[in-house]
Amino acid sequence: MDIRQLIKTLAAREEAVRGEQFLAPCVGGGRVRVSLDGLAYMFRPRPRNFEGWGIFRPVDDATAEVVEAASLPQVARYLRSLKPLRVRLAERLRGQTWLAYPANIEDARQGFGVRGDLQVHLVSGGARFEGAVAYTDGRNWFFGEPDRRADARIAERLRKLLRQGVEPRYITWKGITPETRAAYALATEFAPEFSGGRARRAEEKRLREALALGGGELIEYHEEGANWRVLWQTRYGEAHASTVAKRDLTVVSAGICLSGCDSDFDLQSLVGVVENAWE
Repeated sequence: MDIRQLIKTLAAREEAVRGEQFLAPCVGGGRVRVSLDGLAYMFRPRPRNFEGWGIFRPVDDATAEVVEAASLPQVARYLRSLKPLRVRLAERLRGQTWLAYPANIEDARQGFGVRGDLQVHLVSGGARFEGAVAYTDGRNWFFGEPDRRADARIAERLRKLLRQGVEPRYITWKGITPETRAAYALATEFAPEFSGGRARRAEEKRLREALALGGGELIEYHEEGANWRVLWQTRYGEAHASTVAKRDLTVVSAGICLSGCDSDFDLQSLVGVVENAWE
């Protein structure tokens, strides 16, 4: 095709897009997308804070205004062209976007390449642990409808356990699936009832990483005011107990004689000092 004819054709397509209304999902803070003859066009929504299913009309090359909210039958017809996946909602992230986990991780892996949690957009009236059917356009997941096959009693039971602060490892009743337990574990990462556990895991990760950089391994630790008392071992399996400052892991007491120079080291560098002394 002649280059001038190609430019003319593309211009005509863009003019056709600007003259038409289209239905599209709009995630809060995102853009809307329409496809014409295999070409995708992206627009900023107006108003900018619109979130939901809408009927849009382009006003220029970069902006499309909301004409009206899409009706339920219109949304249903749109979703019928997409592929569905059963999920369990875990936690609202922002606006109408939720974190969810597949009801069957093997189906999700084989059908969509999903290997864990996913974000589902435009969730209407969702609640923690409710089953839902999500649909994908190949890039994003959108809420379609509640999962009629899901047992509502499981969702209520999980919400009660979450309020009680029950750790995921204790969610072991007969018949519970690994996927349901995974959805519960996702929710605990955000629930205020588990804030202490999250802080504890962050502390432990920090200590483990500092020791690992020096070649050591954490055994256990406990709090001593502004310090941590850390039991750890060298790569040779020799155990040591040291006290370090929480603020920056500076050594308060090395557990071996450093001639009063304990504070010259941090937990990472202490590992090498101890191993050299042992050697």
